[in-house]
Amino acid sequence: MVRSPHAHAAIRGVDVAAARQMPGVLAVLTGVDCEAEGLGQINHSPLPSTQFDMKLHGPGGADAFIGVHTLLPADKARYVGEALVMVVAETKAQADEAAEAVAIDFEPMPAVTATEAAAAPDAPRVWDQTGGNVFIETFFGDRDATDAAFARADHVIRKSFNIGRVTGVPLEPRSALGAFDPSTGRYTVHAGSGGAVRQKRELAAILNVSPDDVRVLSYDVGGNFGTRNRLYVEFGLVAWAAKKVGRPVKYTAERSEAFLSDYQGRDLISDLELAVAKDGAFLGLRASNLSNVGARCVSLSPLSKGSGIITGSYRIPAAHLRSRAVFSHTPPTNAYRSSGRPEVIFAIERLVEIAAQELGIDSVELRRRNLVTSEEMPYRNAAGMVYDSGDYLKSLDMVMRLTDWGGFDVRKAEAKARGKLLGRGLCHYVESSIGTPVEQSEIHVRGDEQRVDLVIGTQPSGQGHETSFAQVAAEWLGVPTDEVQIVLGDTDVVKVGGGSHSGRSMRMAGTVIVKTADALIAKGKKLASLVMEAAEGDIEFADGRFSIAGTDRSMGLYELASAAAKRNDLSEELQGGLSHTESNEMHTPVFPNGCQLCEVEIDEETGAVQIVRYASVDDVGRAINPLIVDGQTHGAIVQGVGQALWEQCVFDESGQPLCGSFMDYGMPKADHFPDFKTALNEVPSPTNPLGVKAGGEGGTTGAPGVIGNAVMDALRSFGVKDLPMPFTAHKIWRAMRNGAKAG
Repeated sequence: MVRSPHAHAAIRGVDVAAARQMPGVLAVLTGVDCEAEGLGQINHSPLPSTQFDMKLHGPGGADAFIGVHTLLPADKARYVGEALVMVVAETKAQADEAAEAVAIDFEPMPAVTATEAAAAPDAPRVWDQTGGNVFIETFFGDRDATDAAFARADHVIRKSFNIGRVTGVPLEPRSALGAFDPSTGRYTVHAGSGGAVRQKRELAAILNVSPDDVRVLSYDVGGNFGTRNRLYVEFGLVAWAAKKVGRPVKYTAERSEAFLSDYQGRDLISDLELAVAKDGAFLGLRASNLSNVGARCVSLSPLSKGSGIITGSYRIPAAHLRSRAVFSHTPPTNAYRSSGRPEVIFAIERLVEIAAQELGIDSVELRRRNLVTSEEMPYRNAAGMVYDSGDYLKSLDMVMRLTDWGGFDVRKAEAKARGKLLGRGLCHYVESSIGTPVEQSEIHVRGDEQRVDLVIGTQPSGQGHETSFAQVAAEWLGVPTDEVQIVLGDTDVVKVGGGSHSGRSMRMAGTVIVKTADALIAKGKKLASLVMEAAEGDIEFADGRFSIAGTDRSMGLYELASAAAKRNDLSEELQGGLSHTESNEMHTPVFPNGCQLCEVEIDEETGAVQIVRYASVDDVGRAINPLIVDGQTHGAIVQGVGQALWEQCVFDESGQPLCGSFMDYGMPKADHFPDFKTALNEVPSPTNPLGVKAGGEGGTTGAPGVIGNAVMDALRSFGVKDLPMPFTAHKIWRAMRNGAKAG
């Protein structure tokens, strides 16, 4: 891939003649070639569209202009690292050399990367079709009620938070292989993603063919967290190029390319005002959220989901929120683990901590007075979201017990004797899980092979779905878990499915698996009545066997499947063996929640931060496999702490990224962390038959807030009230020195 060296530049011409003549070169493809062949754009469908999503629109209620995402642009480069030309050669070395020979005539133009600067009326435009870079502006809540709450408030706490940009840094950089069969006219694409079915549909639209003419295979992803849930240009390019050169074409990104061109995450400015009564009761909240989507709008999920939980875990009767999205000359942002929720939870939890200090109320007591109680569930927050269930106060009590709350003062004095500042932070979180509403499963009982095949449309990227899905099917069908084989990731087999995102997988898949299993058992009873020559009403099913009530006659699941396969007298309803396919549509969101507590030591001489205690209590609804949930919690915490302490994508004044390698971008490592203390506070959700909420994102949602509160607590003696993430040693060292001078 030939990538743009400019953040913003018009493309006046592309000379590929020399590159095409170089050894081993099979094709050199440009944006002009894409236009000439009529290739479609990537339809990311960024606007949230399920029934309960927070709906977004353009300024003044107009339809939002979301930009255009072609495989290769022909008009402009809009961020450094954007793919402009593709070179296909026999070897990677030959392709790299030929790429160096491609000459692009650029006309550099002014660029803007910073979120607030991009929203200014006079900022350089990313898209000429718009009146400015702000293309989403939507208001939520009740302005009049909020104004009235502020009018009667005894205190108003104000703070602006800039939650910076990070990137996913998957273990393996993205890769794709495309092939074309001229005899069938079918494309085949192997590419790691969060959902093969969606990729198939979008690739078909780009290539202008029927979805039946595209097969996508997606198995091991190599790291996702949302980074790979939307289509990348290279996935379409390898398929197109394979047809043009008559051979399979493979692309694998280098790590430096991933830093430049992976879909990135976060990047939100949140301005908050909290109205508080003299007794500490929260009365109202004013908020303004500005989300930086980059040069091309891939997803507005972060803005929408963050808007829905702007009041966090607290009883805030009135709120008014302004939600905006802005284009900038940076790589696109996407829904990154816990899409949009860590940002707003960081903001509201830091604001609550600041309020406690300004009001002189213990922060735990202030939380107790204002947390939504279990008796109030289901609770409609001021933005309109209905929290399904939860016991927030119990989670607070549990996490305090896990960390020996009462021994903190002794530990603080001991740390001081070693030249360390000990700080403690709390963070409550609530997050919303909605996701694509349709899921489908197929269950096929293979009698002769003593196996149950479960075909499902959501797929794993390291979360252990194969184990959890098999557990649900095995329990319902009464067979051992190791006899259930999960089939996924191949769109020639999997026809419907929403993929893995928004914590939807266990809830959506578990529900439809149960629904399919129940229908399969009902079909099995009809088959058993024929095979065993008994009335259908007398057939019972338990522990994997069909039996005739009141007798000792029974047949196992596999035995019945084999017997049914040999019969030729079955009605149309009962044909097809002991198999069933079922779809389910679920729009109602669930709201996982929890509480985290951590203690950090800051070295007084260097500003270095060391986490010494970390506990997390999570309400994931019913936990199908607590061990898997615990592992996900550990990984999620580390991911959120990464942003709090080390990770940030930085751009200079001209739009050049300054974090293009692991030399420039800090990553969390195992020795940065103590042993985690975790516990589950399971409050089943009433929205689905398994009572499941979601378990993969809560650790990330609360981590920035709990680290931020702990660091600021440790620095209180230096007069440091707030710092932006990440809380690096150098930033803290400077703040301590400046605070000491001010004191």
